[in-house]
Amino acid sequence: MTGRIGAADLRAGTVYPFGEYRLTLEEVLDFAGQWDPQDFHTDVAAADAGAYGGIIASGIQTLAVLQRLTVLGVYRDWQVVAGRSMRDVQFLRPVRPGDVLTGWARIDDVIADDRGRADVVVSTELTVGDRPVLRAVTDVVVRY
Repeated sequence: MTGRIGAADLRAGTVYPFGEYRLTLEEVLDFAGQWDPQDFHTDVAAADAGAYGGIIASGIQTLAVLQRLTVLGVYRDWQVVAGRSMRDVQFLRPVRPGDVLTGWARIDDVIADDRGRADVVVSTELTVGDRPVLRAVTDVVVRY
């Protein structure tokens, strides 16, 4: 495990690049079959004939990939107590099997309290190549 960063070390404007995650057809079908069983996520023939011209990942699955990349690239080095909220979630483009997802997180604000904690406002963007596919803002409680 890497070194821990407390709230006192967090600065507004800091940007953290993500690693990459390649989404497979099997993952898309398995996730959607359990959590979002709509034809354009679960049925290749129906999806091919549908509005998206093929299978697309569930937005909920795309959020899960965002969470994974954010934890691996950012939160695992922070002393996270809990997530407080997620807002301004924007699904900008479909995510397809085979897409390689990456992106970034940026600290927008750090609001310390008198209990040794801070609320950290984090904007995130998930991309495929140079195209954004998802944006969200999260409030995270961090110990310092």
